[in-house]
Amino acid sequence: MSGRGRGSGHRAVMPPAEFQATPRLAPDGLEVTVINKGGHARVFDFGELKVPVPMQHSLARTFAAQSRTWTGHASANSYWNSVLAFDRFLDAQGHPAQDLDELTSATLRLWRNNHKETAGGRNSMTQMRTLLKRDRRLAVGLAAEELARRVPSRGPSKQSYEGPERERMVLAAERQFRAALLRIRENTFLLEQWQAAEFTERSREGRIGAILDHLAKTGDVPRTVHASGQSSVTNTALLGGAGALVTWGRLFLTRQELTALAVMLTDRFAWNLSMFDRVPVPVRTPSAGEARTITYQVQVEKRRAGGGRWFSMENITDSGADSPGRLVTKALEATAHGRALAARLAPGIDLLMVARSQQPSMAVNDLDRPPRVGPLAFGVSYDDGKRWGRSHGLGGSPFQRSRRTTVTQEGRPLQHSRGTHESVYVLPDKNVQKAARSVIAAGAEEALQRARDTTFKGRLTNAADPGHQETATTDCADEETSPWPAPAGGCGADFLLCLACPNSRVHTGHHPRLAHLHQQLTALHSAWPEEMWRGRWDNHLQRLEDLRDKVSSLVWDAALARVTGADRTIVDLLLKGQLAP
Repeated sequence: MSGRGRGSGHRAVMPPAEFQATPRLAPDGLEVTVINKGGHARVFDFGELKVPVPMQHSLARTFAAQSRTWTGHASANSYWNSVLAFDRFLDAQGHPAQDLDELTSATLRLWRNNHKETAGGRNSMTQMRTLLKRDRRLAVGLAAEELARRVPSRGPSKQSYEGPERERMVLAAERQFRAALLRIRENTFLLEQWQAAEFTERSREGRIGAILDHLAKTGDVPRTVHASGQSSVTNTALLGGAGALVTWGRLFLTRQELTALAVMLTDRFAWNLSMFDRVPVPVRTPSAGEARTITYQVQVEKRRAGGGRWFSMENITDSGADSPGRLVTKALEATAHGRALAARLAPGIDLLMVARSQQPSMAVNDLDRPPRVGPLAFGVSYDDGKRWGRSHGLGGSPFQRSRRTTVTQEGRPLQHSRGTHESVYVLPDKNVQKAARSVIAAGAEEALQRARDTTFKGRLTNAADPGHQETATTDCADEETSPWPAPAGGCGADFLLCLACPNSRVHTGHHPRLAHLHQQLTALHSAWPEEMWRGRWDNHLQRLEDLRDKVSSLVWDAALARVTGADRTIVDLLLKGQLAP
Protein backbone atom coordinates (compact mmCIF):
# COMPACT_ATOMS: atom_id res chain seq x y z
CA MET A 1 0.00 0.00 0.00
CA SER A 2 1.27 3.47 -0.80
CA GLY A 3 2.23 6.04 1.78
CA ARG A 4 -0.82 8.05 0.82
CA GLY A 5 -3.02 5.02 1.48
CA ARG A 6 -1.47 4.32 4.87
CA GLY A 7 -1.81 7.90 6.02
CA SER A 8 -5.36 8.48 4.81
CA GLY A 9 -7.04 6.37 7.47
CA HIS A 10 -9.52 4.95 4.90
CA ARG A 11 -9.77 1.32 3.86
CA ALA A 12 -10.04 0.43 0.19
CA VAL A 13 -13.62 -0.70 -0.52
CA MET A 14 -15.50 -1.87 -3.58
CA PRO A 15 -17.71 0.74 -5.28
CA PRO A 16 -21.48 0.51 -4.77
CA ALA A 17 -23.32 -2.14 -6.75
CA GLU A 18 -25.13 0.52 -8.79
CA PHE A 19 -21.88 2.34 -9.65
CA GLN A 20 -21.10 2.70 -13.34
CA ALA A 21 -18.06 4.41 -14.83
CA THR A 22 -18.81 7.01 -17.46
CA PRO A 23 -18.62 5.17 -20.81
CA ARG A 24 -16.08 6.56 -23.24
CA LEU A 25 -18.15 5.69 -26.31
CA ALA A 26 -21.81 6.64 -26.34
CA PRO A 27 -24.45 4.04 -27.33
CA ASP A 28 -24.79 5.68 -30.76
CA GLY A 29 -21.09 4.99 -31.35
CA LEU A 30 -20.39 8.58 -32.39
CA GLU A 31 -19.78 10.54 -29.18
CA VAL A 32 -16.60 9.98 -27.17
CA THR A 33 -16.34 11.31 -23.62
CA VAL A 34 -12.86 12.09 -22.27
CA ILE A 35 -12.53 12.71 -18.54
CA ASN A 36 -9.38 14.47 -17.41
CA LYS A 37 -7.43 13.99 -14.19
CA GLY A 38 -9.57 16.61 -12.47
CA GLY A 39 -12.77 14.69 -13.23
CA HIS A 40 -14.03 17.12 -15.90
CA ALA A 41 -15.65 15.62 -18.99
CA ARG A 42 -15.49 16.74 -22.59
CA VAL A 43 -17.52 15.21 -25.40
CA PHE A 44 -16.25 14.83 -28.98
CA ASP A 45 -18.99 14.28 -31.57
CA PHE A 46 -17.79 12.28 -34.58
CA GLY A 47 -21.19 12.76 -36.19
CA GLU A 48 -20.00 16.25 -37.11
CA LEU A 49 -17.42 14.86 -39.53
CA LYS A 50 -17.99 14.92 -43.28
CA VAL A 51 -16.70 11.41 -43.93
CA PRO A 52 -19.26 8.60 -44.41
CA VAL A 53 -21.05 7.27 -41.33
CA PRO A 54 -19.18 3.90 -41.21
CA MET A 55 -15.88 5.75 -41.09
CA GLN A 56 -17.25 8.10 -38.41
CA HIS A 57 -17.96 5.07 -36.23
CA SER A 58 -14.51 3.55 -36.90
CA LEU A 59 -12.68 6.79 -36.08
CA ALA A 60 -14.75 7.18 -32.90
CA ARG A 61 -13.78 3.66 -31.77
CA THR A 62 -10.06 4.23 -32.33
CA PHE A 63 -10.28 7.64 -30.63
CA ALA A 64 -12.02 6.12 -27.60
CA ALA A 65 -9.42 3.35 -27.36
CA GLN A 66 -6.53 5.83 -27.58
CA SER A 67 -8.15 8.09 -24.95
CA ARG A 68 -7.37 5.51 -22.26
CA THR A 69 -3.77 6.78 -22.30
CA TRP A 70 -4.72 10.44 -21.76
CA THR A 71 -4.93 12.23 -18.42
CA GLY A 72 -5.95 15.64 -19.74
CA HIS A 73 -8.06 17.33 -22.37
CA ALA A 74 -4.98 18.81 -24.06
CA SER A 75 -4.08 15.47 -25.65
CA ALA A 76 -7.72 14.86 -26.61
CA ASN A 77 -7.98 18.30 -28.24
CA SER A 78 -4.75 17.75 -30.16
CA TYR A 79 -5.91 14.38 -31.51
CA TRP A 80 -9.34 15.81 -32.32
CA ASN A 81 -7.74 18.58 -34.40
CA SER A 82 -5.80 15.91 -36.29
CA VAL A 83 -9.04 14.01 -36.94
CA LEU A 84 -10.65 17.21 -38.26
CA ALA A 85 -7.68 17.81 -40.56
CA PHE A 86 -7.91 14.22 -41.86
CA ASP A 87 -11.64 14.68 -42.35
CA ARG A 88 -11.09 17.83 -44.44
CA PHE A 89 -8.43 16.05 -46.50
CA LEU A 90 -10.70 13.10 -47.33
CA ASP A 91 -13.63 15.40 -48.11
CA ALA A 92 -11.46 17.34 -50.55
CA GLN A 93 -10.71 14.13 -52.49
CA GLY A 94 -14.29 14.07 -53.81
CA HIS A 95 -14.79 10.31 -53.45
CA PRO A 96 -13.69 9.36 -49.94
CA ALA A 97 -13.62 5.74 -48.80
CA GLN A 98 -16.72 4.51 -46.99
CA ASP A 99 -14.70 3.08 -44.11
CA LEU A 100 -11.11 2.81 -42.91
CA ASP A 101 -10.53 -0.58 -44.57
CA GLU A 102 -11.12 1.08 -47.96
CA LEU A 103 -8.28 3.59 -47.49
CA THR A 104 -5.67 3.00 -50.17
CA SER A 105 -1.92 3.38 -49.89
CA ALA A 106 -2.13 6.11 -52.55
CA THR A 107 -4.55 8.11 -50.40
CA LEU A 108 -2.38 7.74 -47.31
CA ARG A 109 0.72 8.64 -49.34
CA LEU A 110 -0.98 11.81 -50.60
CA TRP A 111 -1.97 12.67 -47.00
CA ARG A 112 1.65 12.20 -46.00
CA ASN A 113 3.04 14.35 -48.82
CA ASN A 114 0.58 17.15 -48.05
CA HIS A 115 1.57 17.33 -44.37
CA LYS A 116 5.23 16.34 -44.04
CA GLU A 117 6.69 19.82 -44.59
CA THR A 118 5.25 21.59 -41.53
CA ALA A 119 5.54 20.88 -37.80
CA GLY A 120 1.74 20.92 -37.42
CA GLY A 121 1.33 18.61 -40.39
CA ARG A 122 3.87 16.12 -39.06
CA ASN A 123 2.11 16.15 -35.68
CA SER A 124 -1.21 15.38 -37.41
CA MET A 125 0.48 12.59 -39.37
CA THR A 126 1.88 11.05 -36.20
CA GLN A 127 -1.43 11.16 -34.35
CA MET A 128 -3.57 9.88 -37.23
CA ARG A 129 -1.01 7.12 -37.81
CA THR A 130 -1.47 6.12 -34.15
CA LEU A 131 -5.27 6.09 -34.46
CA LEU A 132 -5.42 4.25 -37.78
CA LYS A 133 -3.02 1.52 -36.62
CA ARG A 134 -5.54 0.71 -33.85
CA ASP A 135 -7.94 -0.59 -36.50
CA ARG A 136 -7.17 -4.27 -37.10
CA ARG A 137 -8.28 -4.03 -40.71
CA LEU A 138 -5.25 -1.80 -41.40
CA ALA A 139 -2.78 -4.23 -39.86
CA VAL A 140 -1.82 -5.84 -43.20
CA GLY A 141 -1.69 -4.82 -46.83
CA LEU A 142 -0.33 -1.87 -48.77
CA ALA A 143 -2.11 0.66 -46.57
CA ALA A 144 -0.49 -0.93 -43.49
CA GLU A 145 2.91 -0.63 -45.15
CA GLU A 146 2.29 3.06 -45.79
CA LEU A 147 1.28 3.57 -42.15
CA ALA A 148 4.43 1.80 -41.03
CA ARG A 149 6.64 4.42 -42.68
CA ARG A 150 8.39 6.63 -40.17
CA VAL A 151 7.12 10.19 -39.93
CA PRO A 152 9.93 12.49 -41.09
CA SER A 153 11.39 14.51 -38.27
CA ARG A 154 12.85 17.97 -38.25
CA GLY A 155 14.99 19.84 -35.76
CA PRO A 156 13.17 21.53 -32.87
CA SER A 157 11.59 24.87 -33.76
CA LYS A 158 12.72 26.31 -30.42
CA GLN A 159 16.42 26.75 -29.78
CA SER A 160 18.16 27.64 -26.53
CA TYR A 161 18.93 31.27 -25.76
CA GLU A 162 22.33 32.70 -26.51
CA GLY A 163 24.02 34.55 -23.66
CA PRO A 164 22.71 38.12 -24.30
CA GLU A 165 19.19 36.87 -25.10
CA ARG A 166 18.99 34.89 -21.87
CA GLU A 167 20.33 37.79 -19.80
CA ARG A 168 17.72 40.11 -21.30
CA MET A 169 14.91 37.66 -20.55
CA VAL A 170 16.03 36.97 -16.98
CA LEU A 171 16.63 40.65 -16.25
CA ALA A 172 13.11 41.56 -17.40
CA ALA A 173 11.61 38.85 -15.15
CA GLU A 174 13.78 39.81 -12.15
CA ARG A 175 12.87 43.50 -12.41
CA GLN A 176 9.15 42.83 -12.65
CA PHE A 177 9.05 40.26 -9.85
CA ARG A 178 11.34 42.27 -7.56
CA ALA A 179 9.09 45.33 -7.86
CA ALA A 180 6.06 43.16 -7.02
CA LEU A 181 7.80 41.53 -4.05
CA LEU A 182 8.88 44.90 -2.60
CA ARG A 183 5.33 46.24 -3.00
CA ILE A 184 3.78 43.24 -1.24
CA ARG A 185 6.48 43.25 1.45
CA GLU A 186 5.92 46.93 2.21
CA ASN A 187 2.14 46.59 2.45
CA THR A 188 2.42 43.38 4.50
CA PHE A 189 4.58 45.22 7.01
CA LEU A 190 2.03 48.04 7.17
CA LEU A 191 -0.79 45.50 7.67
CA GLU A 192 1.11 43.79 10.49
CA GLN A 193 1.66 47.17 12.17
CA TRP A 194 -2.07 47.94 11.90
CA GLN A 195 -2.96 44.52 13.34
CA ALA A 196 -0.60 45.28 16.26
CA ALA A 197 -2.54 48.55 16.83
CA GLU A 198 0.49 50.73 16.14
CA PHE A 199 -1.60 53.34 14.26
CA THR A 200 -4.47 55.56 15.31
CA GLU A 201 -7.75 54.86 13.60
CA ARG A 202 -7.93 58.26 11.89
CA SER A 203 -4.31 58.38 10.70
CA ARG A 204 -3.50 57.78 7.05
CA GLU A 205 -1.58 54.58 7.89
CA GLY A 206 -4.44 53.40 10.11
CA ARG A 207 -7.00 53.91 7.36
CA ILE A 208 -4.82 52.13 4.78
CA GLY A 209 -4.20 49.34 7.30
CA ALA A 210 -7.97 48.79 7.61
CA ILE A 211 -8.27 48.62 3.83
CA LEU A 212 -5.41 46.11 3.67
CA ASP A 213 -7.13 43.96 6.29
CA HIS A 214 -10.30 43.97 4.19
CA LEU A 215 -8.22 43.16 1.12
CA ALA A 216 -6.46 40.21 2.79
CA LYS A 217 -9.82 38.72 3.88
CA THR A 218 -11.76 39.25 0.64
CA GLY A 219 -9.25 39.64 -2.16
CA ASP A 220 -10.40 43.17 -3.00
CA VAL A 221 -10.45 46.69 -1.57
CA PRO A 222 -13.77 48.26 -0.47
CA ARG A 223 -15.90 49.33 -3.43
CA THR A 224 -18.91 51.60 -3.86
CA VAL A 225 -21.85 50.20 -5.85
CA HIS A 226 -23.60 52.85 -7.95
CA ALA A 227 -27.24 53.02 -9.03
CA SER A 228 -26.28 51.65 -12.44
CA GLY A 229 -25.04 48.49 -10.77
CA GLN A 230 -21.40 49.19 -11.54
CA SER A 231 -18.87 49.63 -8.76
CA SER A 232 -15.75 51.72 -8.21
CA VAL A 233 -12.92 51.84 -5.68
CA THR A 234 -14.11 53.70 -2.58
CA ASN A 235 -10.84 55.24 -1.42
CA THR A 236 -9.07 56.25 -4.64
CA ALA A 237 -7.58 59.43 -3.17
CA LEU A 238 -6.23 57.61 -0.12
CA LEU A 239 -4.88 54.67 -2.13
CA GLY A 240 -3.43 56.82 -4.89
CA GLY A 241 -5.72 55.72 -7.70
CA ALA A 242 -7.91 52.85 -8.85
CA GLY A 243 -5.31 50.81 -10.70
CA ALA A 244 -4.51 47.23 -9.76
CA LEU A 245 -1.09 47.93 -8.26
CA VAL A 246 -2.41 50.53 -5.76
CA THR A 247 -5.57 48.58 -4.87
CA TRP A 248 -5.73 44.77 -4.70
CA GLY A 249 -2.17 44.49 -6.03
CA ARG A 250 -0.86 45.75 -2.69
CA LEU A 251 -1.03 42.17 -1.33
CA PHE A 252 -1.39 39.99 -4.42
CA LEU A 253 0.62 39.25 -7.53
CA THR A 254 -0.88 40.04 -10.91
CA ARG A 255 -0.97 37.33 -13.58
CA GLN A 256 1.98 38.94 -15.39
CA GLU A 257 4.02 39.16 -12.18
CA LEU A 258 3.31 35.50 -11.45
CA THR A 259 4.43 34.73 -15.00
CA ALA A 260 7.68 36.62 -14.33
CA LEU A 261 8.22 34.44 -11.25
CA ALA A 262 7.60 31.32 -13.37
CA VAL A 263 10.13 32.55 -15.94
CA MET A 264 12.73 32.85 -13.16
CA LEU A 265 11.90 29.39 -11.79
CA THR A 266 12.16 27.85 -15.26
CA ASP A 267 15.50 29.53 -15.83
CA ARG A 268 16.75 28.21 -12.49
CA PHE A 269 15.22 24.70 -12.37
CA ALA A 270 14.04 23.95 -15.96
CA TRP A 271 10.53 23.08 -14.79
CA ASN A 272 7.83 22.41 -17.38
CA LEU A 273 5.25 25.15 -17.88
CA SER A 274 2.44 22.73 -16.96
CA MET A 275 4.07 22.07 -13.58
CA PHE A 276 3.25 25.60 -12.41
CA ASP A 277 -0.47 24.79 -12.54
CA ARG A 278 -0.13 22.01 -9.97
CA VAL A 279 3.06 22.46 -7.93
CA PRO A 280 2.17 22.20 -4.22
CA VAL A 281 3.57 24.57 -1.61
CA PRO A 282 7.15 23.38 -0.92
CA VAL A 283 7.62 21.63 2.43
CA ARG A 284 10.24 23.21 4.67
CA THR A 285 12.53 20.61 6.25
CA PRO A 286 15.05 21.13 9.06
CA SER A 287 18.70 21.51 8.12
CA ALA A 288 20.90 19.73 10.64
CA GLY A 289 23.41 22.03 12.27
CA GLU A 290 22.62 24.97 9.96
CA ALA A 291 20.40 27.54 11.65
CA ARG A 292 20.53 29.93 8.70
CA THR A 293 19.95 27.29 6.03
CA ILE A 294 16.48 26.33 4.81
CA THR A 295 15.84 23.21 2.74
CA TYR A 296 12.62 22.86 0.77
CA GLN A 297 11.14 19.66 -0.61
CA VAL A 298 9.47 20.42 -3.94
CA GLN A 299 7.19 17.92 -5.63
CA VAL A 300 8.04 17.80 -9.33
CA GLU A 301 5.42 16.43 -11.70
CA LYS A 302 6.44 14.51 -14.82
CA ARG A 303 3.18 13.85 -16.61
CA ARG A 304 4.77 11.97 -19.52
CA ALA A 305 6.79 9.60 -17.36
CA GLY A 306 4.01 7.02 -17.16
CA GLY A 307 1.89 5.61 -14.38
CA GLY A 308 3.58 5.42 -11.01
CA ARG A 309 6.42 7.74 -12.05
CA TRP A 310 4.61 11.05 -12.29
CA PHE A 311 6.12 12.60 -9.20
CA SER A 312 9.55 13.02 -7.69
CA MET A 313 10.91 15.14 -4.86
CA GLU A 314 13.65 17.72 -5.24
CA ASN A 315 15.54 19.15 -2.28
CA ILE A 316 16.29 22.84 -2.83
CA THR A 317 18.35 24.71 -0.24
CA ASP A 318 18.27 28.41 0.63
CA SER A 319 21.72 29.10 2.04
CA GLY A 320 22.13 32.70 0.93
CA ALA A 321 21.32 35.34 -1.63
CA ASP A 322 22.69 33.45 -4.64
CA SER A 323 21.51 29.97 -3.66
CA PRO A 324 18.73 28.23 -5.66
CA GLY A 325 16.43 28.04 -2.65
CA ARG A 326 16.37 31.82 -2.16
CA LEU A 327 14.03 32.11 -5.15
CA VAL A 328 11.68 29.58 -3.51
CA THR A 329 11.73 31.68 -0.31
CA LYS A 330 10.80 34.78 -2.30
CA ALA A 331 8.04 32.92 -4.12
CA LEU A 332 6.52 31.85 -0.80
CA GLU A 333 6.67 35.42 0.49
CA ALA A 334 5.10 36.93 -2.64
CA THR A 335 2.22 34.42 -2.72
CA ALA A 336 1.56 34.27 1.03
CA HIS A 337 -1.63 36.37 1.03
CA GLY A 338 -2.98 34.62 -2.08
CA ARG A 339 -2.42 31.18 -0.55
CA ALA A 340 -3.98 32.24 2.77
CA LEU A 341 -7.08 33.58 1.01
CA ALA A 342 -7.36 30.44 -1.11
CA ALA A 343 -7.21 28.26 2.01
CA ARG A 344 -10.09 30.24 3.56
CA LEU A 345 -12.24 30.21 0.44
CA ALA A 346 -11.57 26.58 -0.51
CA PRO A 347 -9.99 24.58 2.33
CA GLY A 348 -7.56 21.95 1.11
CA ILE A 349 -6.04 23.95 -1.73
CA ASP A 350 -2.27 23.96 -1.34
CA LEU A 351 -0.85 25.36 -4.59
CA LEU A 352 2.19 27.62 -4.73
CA MET A 353 1.60 29.64 -7.88
CA VAL A 354 -1.36 31.90 -7.15
CA ALA A 355 -2.25 35.35 -8.47
CA ARG A 356 -5.18 37.70 -8.22
CA SER A 357 -7.11 37.72 -11.49
CA GLN A 358 -7.70 41.04 -13.22
CA GLN A 359 -11.15 39.80 -14.27
CA PRO A 360 -12.38 37.30 -11.66
CA SER A 361 -15.72 36.77 -13.41
CA MET A 362 -14.15 35.60 -16.69
CA ALA A 363 -14.89 31.93 -17.38
CA VAL A 364 -12.04 29.41 -17.59
CA ASN A 365 -12.28 27.22 -20.70
CA ASP A 366 -9.22 25.04 -20.06
CA LEU A 367 -10.54 22.38 -17.70
CA ASP A 368 -7.08 20.74 -17.42
CA ARG A 369 -5.94 23.72 -15.36
CA PRO A 370 -6.99 24.36 -11.72
CA PRO A 371 -10.33 26.17 -11.42
CA ARG A 372 -10.37 29.67 -10.01
CA VAL A 373 -11.22 30.26 -6.38
CA GLY A 374 -12.99 33.57 -5.92
CA PRO A 375 -10.76 36.24 -7.44
CA LEU A 376 -7.72 33.94 -7.44
CA ALA A 377 -6.16 32.12 -10.40
CA PHE A 378 -3.55 29.37 -10.21
CA GLY A 379 -0.61 28.52 -12.43
CA VAL A 380 0.60 30.00 -15.69
CA SER A 381 -0.94 29.31 -19.08
CA TYR A 382 0.70 29.28 -22.49
CA ASP A 383 -1.22 32.48 -23.31
CA ASP A 384 0.19 34.10 -20.16
CA GLY A 385 3.67 33.28 -21.45
CA LYS A 386 2.96 34.73 -24.89
CA ARG A 387 1.57 37.96 -23.43
CA TRP A 388 4.52 38.28 -21.06
CA GLY A 389 7.03 37.69 -23.84
CA ARG A 390 5.42 40.23 -26.16
CA SER A 391 5.20 42.86 -23.40
CA HIS A 392 8.98 42.59 -22.90
CA GLY A 393 9.87 42.54 -26.58
CA LEU A 394 10.80 38.85 -26.65
CA GLY A 395 8.46 37.96 -29.50
CA GLY A 396 6.66 35.11 -27.74
CA SER A 397 6.54 32.82 -24.74
CA PRO A 398 10.04 32.30 -23.26
CA PHE A 399 9.32 29.04 -21.45
CA GLN A 400 10.36 26.42 -24.04
CA ARG A 401 13.56 28.24 -24.97
CA SER A 402 14.38 28.99 -21.33
CA ARG A 403 13.89 25.36 -20.32
CA ARG A 404 16.02 24.18 -23.24
CA THR A 405 18.74 26.67 -22.26
CA THR A 406 18.88 25.49 -18.65
CA VAL A 407 18.84 21.81 -19.60
CA THR A 408 21.68 22.18 -22.10
CA GLN A 409 23.73 24.30 -19.72
CA GLU A 410 23.23 21.85 -16.85
CA GLY A 411 24.33 19.04 -19.14
CA ARG A 412 22.11 16.43 -17.49
CA PRO A 413 18.48 15.24 -17.74
CA LEU A 414 15.93 17.36 -15.83
CA GLN A 415 12.39 15.91 -15.60
CA HIS A 416 13.10 13.62 -18.56
CA SER A 417 15.08 10.53 -19.54
CA ARG A 418 18.68 10.36 -20.70
CA GLY A 419 17.53 9.47 -24.21
CA THR A 420 15.22 12.47 -24.40
CA HIS A 421 17.98 14.68 -23.01
CA GLU A 422 20.37 13.66 -25.76
CA SER A 423 18.00 13.35 -28.73
CA VAL A 424 15.60 16.24 -28.05
CA TYR A 425 17.59 18.80 -26.06
CA VAL A 426 21.32 18.41 -26.70
CA LEU A 427 22.00 17.08 -30.19
CA PRO A 428 19.51 19.25 -32.19
CA ASP A 429 20.35 22.50 -30.36
CA LYS A 430 22.29 24.94 -32.53
CA ASN A 431 23.96 26.68 -29.61
CA VAL A 432 25.17 23.34 -28.26
CA GLN A 433 26.48 22.48 -31.71
CA LYS A 434 28.22 25.84 -31.95
CA ALA A 435 29.82 25.46 -28.53
CA ALA A 436 30.86 21.91 -29.38
CA ARG A 437 32.94 23.04 -32.34
CA SER A 438 35.67 24.47 -30.14
CA VAL A 439 35.56 21.38 -27.90
CA ILE A 440 35.81 19.07 -30.90
CA ALA A 441 38.60 21.17 -32.38
CA ALA A 442 40.48 21.14 -29.08
CA GLY A 443 40.03 17.38 -28.86
CA ALA A 444 41.33 16.97 -32.40
CA GLU A 445 44.33 19.14 -31.62
CA GLU A 446 45.00 17.16 -28.47
CA ALA A 447 44.71 13.89 -30.37
CA LEU A 448 47.05 15.20 -33.06
CA GLN A 449 49.55 16.35 -30.47
CA ARG A 450 49.31 13.02 -28.71
CA ALA A 451 49.86 11.25 -31.99
CA ARG A 452 52.90 13.39 -32.64
CA ASP A 453 54.20 12.74 -29.13
CA THR A 454 53.95 8.98 -29.52
CA THR A 455 55.62 8.66 -32.90
CA PHE A 456 59.26 8.09 -33.74
CA LYS A 457 60.64 11.53 -34.65
CA GLY A 458 64.16 10.59 -35.67
CA ARG A 459 65.51 9.36 -38.99
CA LEU A 460 66.16 5.89 -40.41
CA THR A 461 69.62 5.30 -41.89
CA ASN A 462 71.30 2.34 -43.56
CA ALA A 463 74.50 2.45 -41.51
CA ALA A 464 76.09 4.15 -38.52
CA ASP A 465 77.69 7.59 -38.93
CA PRO A 466 81.09 7.86 -37.17
CA GLY A 467 80.29 11.46 -36.23
CA HIS A 468 77.17 10.50 -34.24
CA GLN A 469 77.15 9.72 -30.52
CA GLU A 470 75.85 6.25 -29.59
CA THR A 471 73.13 6.08 -26.89
CA ALA A 472 71.40 3.13 -25.24
CA THR A 473 68.65 3.11 -27.88
CA THR A 474 69.77 5.16 -30.92
CA ASP A 475 72.58 7.34 -32.25
CA CYS A 476 72.49 11.07 -31.55
CA ALA A 477 73.30 13.49 -34.36
CA ASP A 478 73.50 16.63 -32.19
CA GLU A 479 73.07 16.53 -28.43
CA GLU A 480 73.71 20.28 -28.11
CA THR A 481 70.32 21.09 -29.72
CA SER A 482 68.32 18.64 -27.65
CA PRO A 483 64.61 19.36 -26.96
CA TRP A 484 65.49 18.48 -23.34
CA PRO A 485 68.73 20.37 -22.59
CA ALA A 486 70.61 19.67 -19.36
CA PRO A 487 71.36 22.60 -16.97
CA ALA A 488 75.12 22.11 -17.50
CA GLY A 489 74.77 21.75 -21.26
CA GLY A 490 74.18 18.82 -23.56
CA CYS A 491 71.11 16.57 -23.45
CA GLY A 492 69.28 15.76 -20.22
CA ALA A 493 66.73 13.32 -21.61
CA ASP A 494 66.16 9.74 -20.58
CA PHE A 495 67.54 7.33 -23.17
CA LEU A 496 64.01 6.15 -23.98
CA LEU A 497 63.15 9.71 -25.02
CA CYS A 498 65.76 9.46 -27.75
CA LEU A 499 63.00 7.87 -29.83
CA ALA A 500 61.02 11.14 -29.55
CA CYS A 501 63.99 13.36 -30.52
CA PRO A 502 64.43 14.62 -34.10
CA ASN A 503 68.22 14.31 -33.64
CA SER A 504 68.04 10.52 -33.20
CA ARG A 505 69.24 8.16 -35.92
CA VAL A 506 68.29 4.46 -36.14
CA HIS A 507 70.14 2.05 -38.45
CA THR A 508 69.97 -1.73 -38.87
CA GLY A 509 72.37 -2.29 -35.99
CA HIS A 510 69.78 -0.88 -33.58
CA HIS A 511 66.94 -3.14 -34.71
CA PRO A 512 67.71 -6.19 -32.47
CA ARG A 513 67.94 -4.16 -29.24
CA LEU A 514 64.84 -2.06 -30.04
CA ALA A 515 62.81 -5.14 -31.08
CA HIS A 516 63.79 -6.83 -27.79
CA LEU A 517 62.83 -3.65 -25.86
CA HIS A 518 59.45 -3.65 -27.61
CA GLN A 519 58.92 -7.30 -26.70
CA GLN A 520 59.77 -6.70 -23.02
CA LEU A 521 57.53 -3.62 -22.76
CA THR A 522 54.64 -5.58 -24.27
CA ALA A 523 55.12 -8.33 -21.69
CA LEU A 524 55.41 -5.75 -18.93
CA HIS A 525 52.03 -4.23 -19.85
CA SER A 526 50.04 -7.12 -18.39
CA ALA A 527 51.91 -6.97 -15.06
CA TRP A 528 51.37 -3.26 -14.29
CA PRO A 529 48.17 -1.46 -13.18
CA GLU A 530 46.73 0.37 -16.18
CA GLU A 531 47.03 3.89 -14.72
CA MET A 532 50.65 3.37 -13.68
CA TRP A 533 51.44 1.79 -17.04
CA ARG A 534 50.07 4.73 -19.02
CA GLY A 535 52.01 7.23 -16.93
CA ARG A 536 55.37 5.41 -17.22
CA TRP A 537 55.61 3.22 -20.33
CA ASP A 538 52.71 3.74 -22.75
CA ASN A 539 54.23 6.56 -24.82
CA HIS A 540 57.52 4.69 -25.22
CA LEU A 541 55.76 1.54 -26.40
CA GLN A 542 53.70 3.50 -28.93
CA ARG A 543 56.85 5.12 -30.35
CA LEU A 544 58.45 1.69 -30.73
CA GLU A 545 55.34 0.41 -32.51
CA ASP A 546 55.44 3.43 -34.82
CA LEU A 547 59.12 2.71 -35.53
CA ARG A 548 58.31 -0.95 -36.24
CA ASP A 549 55.71 0.14 -38.79
CA LYS A 550 58.28 2.39 -40.45
CA VAL A 551 60.92 -0.36 -40.54
CA SER A 552 58.36 -3.09 -41.44
CA SER A 553 57.20 -5.86 -39.16
CA LEU A 554 59.09 -8.53 -41.14
CA VAL A 555 62.47 -6.82 -40.63
CA TRP A 556 61.57 -6.09 -37.01
CA ASP A 557 60.65 -9.69 -36.16
CA ALA A 558 63.71 -11.03 -37.96
CA ALA A 559 65.94 -8.76 -35.86
CA LEU A 560 64.89 -10.65 -32.71
CA ALA A 561 67.07 -13.53 -33.84
CA ARG A 562 70.13 -11.28 -33.61
CA VAL A 563 69.62 -10.05 -30.02
CA THR A 564 72.88 -10.26 -28.04
CA GLY A 565 73.58 -10.58 -24.36
CA ALA A 566 74.65 -6.91 -24.30
CA ASP A 567 71.29 -5.93 -25.80
CA ARG A 568 69.44 -7.84 -23.08
CA THR A 569 71.56 -6.26 -20.33
CA ILE A 570 71.02 -2.73 -21.62
CA VAL A 571 67.24 -3.28 -22.01
CA ASP A 572 67.06 -4.71 -18.49
CA LEU A 573 68.86 -1.67 -17.09
CA LEU A 574 66.55 0.66 -19.04
CA LEU A 575 63.44 -0.98 -17.63
CA LYS A 576 64.84 -0.85 -14.10
CA GLY A 577 65.67 2.83 -14.51
CA GLN A 578 69.35 2.20 -13.75
CA LEU A 579 70.72 3.73 -16.93
CA ALA A 580 71.30 7.47 -16.57
CA PRO A 581 71.80 9.63 -19.66
